[in-house]
Amino acid sequence: MSWADFWALIATLNSEATEESCHRLAEELSRRPVTDISGFAERLAEALYRLDQEKFGTLPLVDLTGRFGSPFPQSSDVFLYARCAVVAAGQAVWESVFFDADKFTPYTAGERNGEWLLYVPDKAYELATGKEWDRSTRYCVESYSNRDGWPDLRS
Repeated sequence: MSWADFWALIATLNSEATEESCHRLAEELSRRPVTDISGFAERLAEALYRLDQEKFGTLPLVDLTGRFGSPFPQSSDVFLYARCAVVAAGQAVWESVFFDADKFTPYTAGERNGEWLLYVPDKAYELATGKEWDRSTRYCVESYSNRDGWPDLRS
């Protein structure tokens, strides 16, 4: 799947990865060949992997402070869901955060959670084939897996 096709499908979310919008996207994707579902999964994984960087993952949560007013850090799950929300916001937002990390900050807020986007390829495959998809992608989406994005974590 080309990046243009991927971003066109993401645009159907209307900038938010809600349960409803992601279900609609999965239904749309399920009407395409299985190779498109796999291609979408690969592009999604790569988009999330590219955002897996220290400059984004160390940003504190919006409007939440720890004891004594200190910034509250993102957990690995919150960081993954924030990256999903950035992707769901569309190509322009995704590209812009690489040039200005502060543009990532609003996506750390709980109400911008993009978790539902993670399930789109699995749901599309299930709708298309009637089978559960045991898949893997070239890129790992888990937080801190991009060693180039986290130079201090390199072993």
